[in-house]
Amino acid sequence: MRRLFNILKHNRKSKIPETMDLAISTDLDNNIKFLKKQFENSSDVVFRQITTAKNKAYIIFVDGLIDSARIELHAIQQLLEQTPADALDTTYIEEQIISVNSVTEENKFKKLLKQILDGNTILLVDKFDKALVLGAKGGSSRSISEPDTESVIRGPREGFTESLRVNTSLVRRKIHSNHLKVVSRTVGTETQTSLAILYLENLAPPQLVEEVLARIDRIKIDGILESGYIEELIEDDTWSPFPQIQNTERPDTVAANLLEGRVSIIVDGTPFVLILPTSFWQFIQASEDYYQRFHISVFLRLLRVTLLFLALLMPALYVAIASFHQEMIPTTLLLSIAASREAIPFPVFIEALIMELSFEALREAGIRLPKVIGQAVSILGALVIGTAAVEAGIVSAPMVIIVSLTGIASFTIPRFNLAISIRLLRFPMMILAGIFGLFGVVLGSIVLLTHLCKLRSFGVPYFSPLSPLKWSDLKDVFIRVPWWDMDRRPKQFVKEDPVREGSNLKASPNQKES
Repeated sequence: MRRLFNILKHNRKSKIPETMDLAISTDLDNNIKFLKKQFENSSDVVFRQITTAKNKAYIIFVDGLIDSARIELHAIQQLLEQTPADALDTTYIEEQIISVNSVTEENKFKKLLKQILDGNTILLVDKFDKALVLGAKGGSSRSISEPDTESVIRGPREGFTESLRVNTSLVRRKIHSNHLKVVSRTVGTETQTSLAILYLENLAPPQLVEEVLARIDRIKIDGILESGYIEELIEDDTWSPFPQIQNTERPDTVAANLLEGRVSIIVDGTPFVLILPTSFWQFIQASEDYYQRFHISVFLRLLRVTLLFLALLMPALYVAIASFHQEMIPTTLLLSIAASREAIPFPVFIEALIMELSFEALREAGIRLPKVIGQAVSILGALVIGTAAVEAGIVSAPMVIIVSLTGIASFTIPRFNLAISIRLLRFPMMILAGIFGLFGVVLGSIVLLTHLCKLRSFGVPYFSPLSPLKWSDLKDVFIRVPWWDMDRRPKQFVKEDPVREGSNLKASPNQKES
């Protein structure tokens, strides 16, 4: 068995130089034979032979990944119309025959195979050791629509799709600047997934861009199917429960962060784009905060911060106070709680644990079920189970209210990755409260706060600008000051060009018309 394994391992390794290092020869038949060997048992790879009056050629493509109408009209038809007097070579074809807008040359099979699998069309001509790569990608793809995870009342309605080039074009539509750079990378030995790293050359710190590229280049994996792979492979602290890289489906969010000196990573095949570095406070900010008037944004942000703390601590505080510190509860309320818990057979902590786990199970079921029935099942399930549990004497009515308010509070967090982290941290806080009371809640809060202050996102303090404190950057944390007062970009990101606006942006209210 070991010998067989060694033979297979040796054969697998020996294929790499055979396919990757060979150069294209002038013998068309040998080239086609080699390519057909590489795509053996691949019925979707098409080899189309074209015989002209002067020479013979082959067009190779993957069916479903190209725009077949463009290839037929601008390549095949043009080649078939050549006369014997035409000198059919690659240079003549590229300059005089093929009318596809993007044509490049390749002379190595390694790059040729990648171009075919990327959705490009290959043209090989007999007696020439170069192949023409025709850029005519096509196939079916999802149209641009409003993101489901980041809907807004006021703001752009377009969202990213699964197409890399469509996504980069959506960002280009927002930022019409030659400083916007798009660096390409390929990750995954089998999937060969294309990545695009976007940044503004005049704003993003060079060391940040270099660090991002270095971390991506260090990735050695067989496949990348979603941007979550990249996020987990390049983040600073994988063991932290808090997300250190923001993801979004909105081009306007990406453009806004690029204008603050950050870097974005677009992964082919997913609409979720990564933004880095990030801070804790970015996850409680919604893109709509910058489109509404600042009074509304201030109210909503303060509301979110309050509800975030309630989503994390409300069940733990109830468990601690009801179990250890009953003297903190007003007498009337205490009597009401005691009466509702008179027939409950479980301690407060077990009661809270049962309800929280049931609520999380219902929420997960509502997500996984079809949309038509998922929402109805989750709402009806919560009502039926909550009412039945209270009537059966398994849980008390105050506990149902606490869990419901906690669930509503967690829904107000704009970013799902932070909301689910808060949901997970709620359980250890409840355990500490059940063991030590309020001292456990304080201890858990200190540990979390210490961890947040120590955490880094690509070298940037995760809790900035609150720790370390930067007064000028507090204009866009708990509150959002008017646009005319946000005249500078965040200091922790942009060093060389911090000025965002002109000094005379806001006209004086007493200014008279000339």
